Amino acid sequence: MKTVVIKDNDLSFAVEVLKSGGLVGVPTETVYGLAGNGLDEAAVSMIYEVKGRPTVKPLSLLVADIEVAASVCADIPEAAKKLAEAFWPGPLTIVLPCRDTVPSIVTAGGDTIGVRCPDHPKTLELLRLAGVPAATPSANISDMPSPKTADDVLAYFDGKIPCVIDGGACTLGVESTIVSLVEKPYKILRQGALPEDDIKRVLGLK
Repeated sequence: MKTVVIKDNDLSFAVEVLKSGGLVGVPTETVYGLAGNGLDEAAVSMIYEVKGRPTVKPLSLLVADIEVAASVCADIPEAAKKLAEAFWPGPLTIVLPCRDTVPSIVTAGGDTIGVRCPDHPKTLELLRLAGVPAATPSANISDMPSPKTADDVLAYFDGKIPCVIDGGACTLGVESTIVSLVEKPYKILRQGALPEDDIKRVLGLK
């Protein structure tokens, strides 16, 4: 397999790869991700295999907007709407109850799902054109440094995935903050690029 590097704005090949069950290296503002159709069990299984990621570790989904999030989450509470309005697109992953339309391999058998709208025009366009949420961990071998450029992704996966979208260097270079709204009022599962104080402020807790 030859890994194609997409440098221009024509994403048609990447869209076809994603829709047909293949994997795409994608830029975000945090780190580069390894995206597969989050509703396709075989594609998600491939993500685990290529990364060497333990299947007991759940994946989150990249979504184009809050409407797509609602298609995979069983409930979008007011707190989630406030956070999405304030910080999406951006470095915040929100964990909510999951719909049964999401394959259990994505959630590692759990009943919650993390969703995020990434702040990168090319990846947002890919998600819109493909019309599916994308299971997207960082595009690295598990326990190796997270990739900040398309070249970093190639260093891990050249010849192992169909394509990488070159969106330049990540502007933040730090993973998203993960906040669970399943616990009340919330619980930070991973402190990342978005400060907790900003979450408290939007939720009226500060």
